[in-house]
Amino acid sequence: MIRLAVAGMAHQHVLYVLDELAFQPAIQLVAASEPDPASRARYQNRTAGIAVYPDHLEMLARHDVDVVAVSGVYAQRADVVVDALNAGADVLADKPLCTSLDQLAAIEEAAARTGRVVSVMFEKRGYPVTLAARRLVADGALGELTLIASTGPHKLRYPERPAWFFTGDYGGILGDLAVHDVDMVLALTGAASGYVVGSAGNRAYPERPAFGDHGAMLLVAGGVSATIDAHWLAPEAAASNGKYVMRLVGTQGTAEMRWTDAELEVCTHERDTWMEKLPAGMRPAQDFFDQRLAGAAPEVGTAESVLATRVALLAQRSADNGGAVEYWRRR
Repeated sequence: MIRLAVAGMAHQHVLYVLDELAFQPAIQLVAASEPDPASRARYQNRTAGIAVYPDHLEMLARHDVDVVAVSGVYAQRADVVVDALNAGADVLADKPLCTSLDQLAAIEEAAARTGRVVSVMFEKRGYPVTLAARRLVADGALGELTLIASTGPHKLRYPERPAWFFTGDYGGILGDLAVHDVDMVLALTGAASGYVVGSAGNRAYPERPAFGDHGAMLLVAGGVSATIDAHWLAPEAAASNGKYVMRLVGTQGTAEMRWTDAELEVCTHERDTWMEKLPAGMRPAQDFFDQRLAGAAPEVGTAESVLATRVALLAQRSADNGGAVEYWRRR
């Protein structure tokens, strides 16, 4: 049995965790916390029957829990993560894990000191397209990866966003949206070191000068060069956020991961274009809880969560400093 607490419900990704409860009878939701009354009210039907606190520290003091799921205001997440680790719990966090490199260092220190696990829900890892593409890469079907290019469009839905989203509490578009594809590049390449250069700006919302509505980066990971863009400029009238696509170029072939359309198009020197058969996918919180219940480590553990976050935050720092080169290395 896992005793679960939710700390922060400022973002709808908290549903990744709450929805997982229907598939995991061995998980018991025992408490929740959220400082904003409106956010507490939004999820009151999902937290009925349990204690809900405005302060996560009071929740942690009153309940002995095994896992804390963190999905609060971005800039406030680091303190909650560290407090949860210090209380003896593992942490399952929405992205971004935090909004500054100093916050990340505090999380890394607390995780090492307590021996607890921090896992970010990088849900793209569990998509059927991703699972099929990683198998192709591992089998050598594309040869040696050389270039990766991805795009991450998002609708802003401006009237629905809370005020904090347009302030320093947001942290930056590369740390928020692009971190998913940073994690993908790191997972696909297994690179131990490299560098990153970022760019970000505001074109559509001049009345929100602290908010970056678009960004891009060049991420060099070992011998692979990856370009990653993300933006809040997807057309509002569109049926979806936009086309999430990542293109893999290897020495023996290419693959286009079309996440939105659930397609993987592949072509190699030996075979003309085909659509790869896709396996079943995994829910965003599934692997963490499956492995935790089995006493095993999740695929995205502390090292993976920290590294992807660090690279994304370095890209954001680069963007904030005119495109300065930032070097990174696995620890």
